[in-house]
Amino acid sequence: MSKQVLIAGAGMGGLAAAIASARAGWHPRVFEQADGFGEAGAGIQLGPNATRVLEAWGLGTALARVAAFPQRLAVRSAGNGEVLAQLMLGPALLERYGAPYATLHRADLHRVLLDGAADAGAELLVQARIERVREAPDAVLVSLGGPTEIEGDALVGADGLWSRVRQEIWADGPPVSTGHLAYRTLVAQQDLPKSLRSDEVTVWLGPRLHVVTYPVRGGDWLNVVAIVQGALTAEPEAWDQAAAAGDLQQALGATCAALQELVQAAPDWLLWVLHERPPLKGAQAMSHGRVALLGDAAHPMRPYLAQGAGMAIEDAQELGRCLAMARDRIADPATALRRYALNRWERCARVQRQAERNGRIFHATGPVQWGRDLSLRLLGERLLDQPWLYR
Repeated sequence: MSKQVLIAGAGMGGLAAAIASARAGWHPRVFEQADGFGEAGAGIQLGPNATRVLEAWGLGTALARVAAFPQRLAVRSAGNGEVLAQLMLGPALLERYGAPYATLHRADLHRVLLDGAADAGAELLVQARIERVREAPDAVLVSLGGPTEIEGDALVGADGLWSRVRQEIWADGPPVSTGHLAYRTLVAQQDLPKSLRSDEVTVWLGPRLHVVTYPVRGGDWLNVVAIVQGALTAEPEAWDQAAAAGDLQQALGATCAALQELVQAAPDWLLWVLHERPPLKGAQAMSHGRVALLGDAAHPMRPYLAQGAGMAIEDAQELGRCLAMARDRIADPATALRRYALNRWERCARVQRQAERNGRIFHATGPVQWGRDLSLRLLGERLLDQPWLYR
């Protein structure tokens, strides 16, 4: 009989874990607390480090049907719209790293992973929130709120930023607010003036703020995310609260005309408060006996390196590799999960630190802002490319 891995959460990390564990010969059982499978409407970027894994899982064709593949990343001044630096994506990045840079609607990527998990034989359960976790000598047991316990050989907490599994095992408190607010919207490109339509990734940098735009759904829609520093007026755990365009315009202040026009052209905005945890400090933060954490449950990070989903997909790939060791009796499940954590925590911590550093650079003011802009003009692609990450 194949070993069973219980997976908390059917978000992108949980579904990726289901695919990888099924490929490793385990039987994944995915427990999702919501009434159905779905993902909030927002965009997501995937670097070559993530798309390479999806292609290895046989999902490259499905990804290509729903993604956009921008040709360029342009960094602009939010104040005057000037291009400060650029990095060619498209064929150039594909040739360099052997996998594409893709931008997608989150719901589209979720569907690709959901179909992949179902095709791999994962058992997918809804209205199933794991409330309690108990470790036994030869198993891990979970409860969905009632007296009955469900037994598995391993448990993966892929239940996001506010992970219940993390609190049950690590009990290290909730994540903390970053003091940053994120506004997001999706606009049909055909509804925008031609001057605002885009087939590339654009990052607009300004004092205490930045805005990112990129195409999704094959380029038919434009995803817009504006992150500002300001008073925290939103519910901490919600990321789909209605927001007023006027509030965002006020937060953007004296930015260039193109940005102001873009905000005015997109009437419907949603808001969420960014939260984080400190960078990982060791493997013990990702595994404990037969329980392991994956994705945001383990290492939530600021979105300033566009690697939240990428790290979850990488986690899943390594999880599958280590679970295969337990299948082949090279290691017991606890040892396999320990190996997974040892192989992942340093890279994830580095990405967490770099994302936090990028946030300080993106939102710089005064002399630091002047130095940043000068460095971008002089070094351009050398600053924007990330070989250590994309390889």
